[in-house]
Amino acid sequence: MYRIFRTILITAAAMGLSAGMLLASCSYGNKEAAQDPPVEQRSAGNAASQPQDEGKEAGRKDADNEVEAYGQAVPAPVAETYSAAPAPAAKAAMPGRMVGSADGPAGPSGGATRLYAQAPRTEAAMGYMPPPDQTRHYYQDFGRDKFEHKDVNPIKLASEEPVSTFSIDVDTASYGFVRKSLSQGHLPARDAVRVEEMVNYFEYGYETPTSRSKPFKPTVAVYPTPWNPGTKLLHIGIKGLEMKPGKAPRANLVFLLDVSGSMDAPDKLPLLKQSLAMLVDNLRPADKVAVVVYAGAAGTILEPTEARNKSKILAALERLRAGGSTAGGEGIRQAYALAEAGYDEDAVNRVILATDGDFNVGITNPDELQGFVERKRNTGIFLSVLGFGTGNYNDQMMQKLAQNGNGNAAYIDTLNEARKVLVHEASSTLFPIAKDVKIQVEFNPARVAEYRLIGYETRMLKREDFNNDQVDAGEVGSGSCVTAIYEVTPVGSDSRLVDDLRYRKTAKTPESDGDWGVEYAFLKIRYKLPKEDDSRLIKQTIGHEQEYRRLKDVPADIRFAASVAAFGQLLKGAPFLGGYDCTDIAELARPAKGDDPFGYRAEFVNLVEAAKSAGAMAALP
Repeated sequence: MYRIFRTILITAAAMGLSAGMLLASCSYGNKEAAQDPPVEQRSAGNAASQPQDEGKEAGRKDADNEVEAYGQAVPAPVAETYSAAPAPAAKAAMPGRMVGSADGPAGPSGGATRLYAQAPRTEAAMGYMPPPDQTRHYYQDFGRDKFEHKDVNPIKLASEEPVSTFSIDVDTASYGFVRKSLSQGHLPARDAVRVEEMVNYFEYGYETPTSRSKPFKPTVAVYPTPWNPGTKLLHIGIKGLEMKPGKAPRANLVFLLDVSGSMDAPDKLPLLKQSLAMLVDNLRPADKVAVVVYAGAAGTILEPTEARNKSKILAALERLRAGGSTAGGEGIRQAYALAEAGYDEDAVNRVILATDGDFNVGITNPDELQGFVERKRNTGIFLSVLGFGTGNYNDQMMQKLAQNGNGNAAYIDTLNEARKVLVHEASSTLFPIAKDVKIQVEFNPARVAEYRLIGYETRMLKREDFNNDQVDAGEVGSGSCVTAIYEVTPVGSDSRLVDDLRYRKTAKTPESDGDWGVEYAFLKIRYKLPKEDDSRLIKQTIGHEQEYRRLKDVPADIRFAASVAAFGQLLKGAPFLGGYDCTDIAELARPAKGDDPFGYRAEFVNLVEAAKSAGAMAALP
C-alpha cells in the first residue's frame, strides 16, 4: 500500500499537483473526507511537489540564496485554501493557470507563507475532479509605501532672489500612483504627489523643432492665474525633437526584473510581463534585449538577443515566477555589467528596471545605490525605472535611481498605462535627444515682486550649477514635452504675501528702466546632446509679446496644464489656492481637453471628480 501511494505522489508531483489536492481529489464524493485538510498538512504537501529546474538538487530549501533559470526561486512552503462559494475567475480560468492571473501554473512563493490554489483542471486532462471553488490569494502588503518628503517651494522676492534654477523632469510616476490611489477610493499620500510629474504626464501642442543641434524651442505664455486674480502664471514649455521613422538608432536594452516574493500580485509580476511583452512586440528586428532577474540573488537568464528572435525573448519573460527576498543592488550591478559588456556605440544603451522597489538584501541604502548609478552614467548607459504595485512601493528608491542615472521613471498600474509608456510613447521613453537639461529664469524686480515655482521640489539646483557641466540634470526623450509653471505677483498687486522691508530701497518702476523694463523675466535653457560633454545654451526674453490679458484667450493646452497644476497642488496641500476646489478645477479642465485621442484628459477630469468623495486615507484591507 505504501509503495502504491508513493507512486501516486511521485506521479502527481510530475504533473504539478500538491499532495493536499491529491488527497482531496481521491476522497471527492465522501462528505466527511472531502473537507479541507489542515493548512499545515496542505502546506507541507505542496512544498514537496513544487517543480525543480533540471539539474537542481532535489529538496533544496533556501529560497533566498539563489535564483534558478527564468527567475524561479526555490520555493518556501506555501498553503492552499478553497473558498466556500464559486469564484468567477476560477470558472473562466484555463487549466493549469493561476486564478485571477495571466501567470501560468501556480508558481512558488518565497519569504512569508502565502495562500494560493490552482485553477480547476478538466477531469479528462488530469484524471480526477478537483475540490470545487478554489481561489488564489496573492501576496499583499499595506502601509509600507515610501516617498521622499520635500516642503512645497516657497514664495521668493524677486528683489532678493531674482534667479531660479532647476533640472527638468520628464518622469510621470507620480501621476500613475495618484490615479491608482483615487481609483481605490482614497486620496494619495501628500509626498506621493509631485506636481510637475502630473503636468508632464500629458502631451501638449508646443512648437516642434526641426534641428538636431537645437532639439527644442521654448513655448512661453503669461496669463491670469485661475485661482488668484491678483497674480499671473508664467508658463514655459518645451517639446523634444521627434525622430523620423527609420531614423532612430538601434535600442540595446537590458531588462532588470524584480522576481522577489513581494512581486507575487496581479498588478506586479504578471502586469510586468505583459507590459514588457508589448514593448518587445514593437521593437525592430535589429534591436537587442537581454534579461537579468533578481530575488534572493541575481543572474542573467537571457544573453543579448536580437528582437527578430521575438519568441525566445517572450518565452524568457513568460517563465518568470515570483519568490524569495530582494537583492536589488546586486541586480543593478549585474545589469550594468551586462550592458557594458554588450555596449553598442551606434545604439541607445539602456537598462530598464521593473520593480516595486522593495530592496531588502545586500545594498539597500538609496544613497549608496544613487552613488553607484551616478558613476555609471558616464559610461553612456541610460536608466529607465518602471514601478509596479502598492503596499510596499518604494518610490523614494526609484526616484533616486532614475534622477541620478540619466533616466526617467514611470508607474505602471494598468495595461493601458503600459501601452502609453512603452508603445505610444516608446520613442520618448527609449531615445534621448538631449541630456543634462537645466532651466534658469531671472525675474525682473521692476515687474515681478514675488514668484514661486510650482513643483520641481526634488529638482532644485544652485544658481552656479547652471553653468557647471559636471552637475547632472534631466534628459529629454524624442517628442516628449516638459512644462514648468511659475506663479508671479506683479509689482503693485494687492496679492503680495511678503511686505517690503522698511530699510530697503524699493525697486524702480517699469517706465524708468528703458527697454528691459517691459520684460517679466529672462529665460535660459542649457543642455547637452546625447553623446556630447559640453553644454549648449538657448536664451529668450519673456515680456508683453507672450502675455494674454484674459484667461479665455489662452490656448487650450496651456489652460489644461494649469488645471493639472492646480489639482496637484490641491492634493499636495499647498497653501496657495485659496478656496479653489475640485469643482473649479474640473470646470477649467473640461473645455480645455482639446484633441484627446486616447482619452487621457477625459480620464483626468474623472479623477478630479473622484477626488471629491475620496477618503482621506486607505482603509485597512
